[in-house]
Amino acid sequence: MSRESLLTDAVEYFAKNGIGDASLRSIATSIGTSHRMLIYHFGSREGLLAEVVRAVEAQQRDLLASLGDENLPIAELSERFWRRVSEAALIYGPLFFELSAHAMQDLPHTEALKADLIHVWLPPLVDLCLRAGVPEDQAPAYARLGLAASRGLLFDLLLTGDQTEVDEASALLNRLFTL
Repeated sequence: MSRESLLTDAVEYFAKNGIGDASLRSIATSIGTSHRMLIYHFGSREGLLAEVVRAVEAQQRDLLASLGDENLPIAELSERFWRRVSEAALIYGPLFFELSAHAMQDLPHTEALKADLIHVWLPPLVDLCLRAGVPEDQAPAYARLGLAASRGLLFDLLLTGDQTEVDEASALLNRLFTL
């Protein structure tokens, strides 16, 4: 199996089963490969998990781009994107935040992930801010603020489980960007 197909299968596995404390062997068995193949392609369980987070983040950026292509009003685009991201966070969020902490500690298995956590998100978010009418000189700061605030809301959702309150806070954040 190719690295790409193993990663696709691993993302699907975690979407169905959650992260939990699955061993590399049990993950491998569930996706029809050996733990040695996963080690060969990803280095370790942590390396595989970091690549799963990167893949899910890439899917979310692709979703943002596809919604942007539909020329939706900015408020509707933001609401649809939030809904999809918050749904995914219920599955992948704990892994995302755990591996983000690993990246903050410069653990080797997160080197590629660390590069993707902030900087690859900023250009599409700057574009979104510009579409919302944010002045060009302020758009990078708004983009960074929006990314940080949204991740804080996802963290809140995972800790409290209060979807209604977190959705209301997300809607307020979106309104702040379109004033």
